[in-house]
Amino acid sequence: MNTPTRPPSPSEFQPGTVTLVGAGPGDPDLLTIKAVKAIGAATVLLVDDLVGEDVLAHASARARIVHVGKRGGCKSTPQAFIEKLMVMAAREGEVVVRLKGGDPFIFGRGGEEVEHLQAEGVRVQVVNGITSGLAAVTSLGVPLTHREHAHGVVFVTGHAKPGCEGTDWQALAATARDAKLTLVIYMGVSGVQRIQRELLTGLPAATPVAVVQRASLPEQRHAVTTLGELGATVAREGLASPSVIVVGDVISGVAAAVSHTTAQARAA
Repeated sequence: MNTPTRPPSPSEFQPGTVTLVGAGPGDPDLLTIKAVKAIGAATVLLVDDLVGEDVLAHASARARIVHVGKRGGCKSTPQAFIEKLMVMAAREGEVVVRLKGGDPFIFGRGGEEVEHLQAEGVRVQVVNGITSGLAAVTSLGVPLTHREHAHGVVFVTGHAKPGCEGTDWQALAATARDAKLTLVIYMGVSGVQRIQRELLTGLPAATPVAVVQRASLPEQRHAVTTLGELGATVAREGLASPSVIVVGDVISGVAAAVSHTTAQARAA
């Protein structure tokens, strides 16, 4: 795989190029300055479902906006078709921005898209965004790492590629226990019962867990519970995609503030 030799400057949003832009977790105030510049420079934007309209307010009035749905559990635009659209638009001389929720390189298929565009001879660059796993715990007032509670963090997907076995949750649980790691699980709500069952082979049932739905948005909801009660909590509180599950002792800072599991709407 070929990689860019240096980060491009904002002046390099040129015709015939593609920029993969991380739109962050949803709150438009969390966009980077460079992301805003890229969005404003685009003549064609290919936009994921999880990108809000407030983010698109930064687009030029002359830009063509194409919604290419990408959401777990819902009908999605085929990845091959999205890649074809990017190549076609770039070859037509457009300034193309592929606008993704979170960060393009954290479960956003950014790596696949960079490889495809480079293979087609299209110049591509990436603008990072704040990933929802970070925004989720920040909204609760706790860190992902802490010298006393967590020496590292693992970002992992709960949604396996068709035909693949997916994450070895039992091995991951043992590693998280021994190395004191925080687990941040994306796209894990639909498989939460299996994830819970297999994590319990290596982690105590009392391990604190938080589930955060629609992190950073006004309609954010969250529940604080334990690993032993995770599946029951998700079902009882009606938490659904898009949600992030955070497992580890860093959540104890939130758990200590509540005497029972809660799920609440974030104030508008």
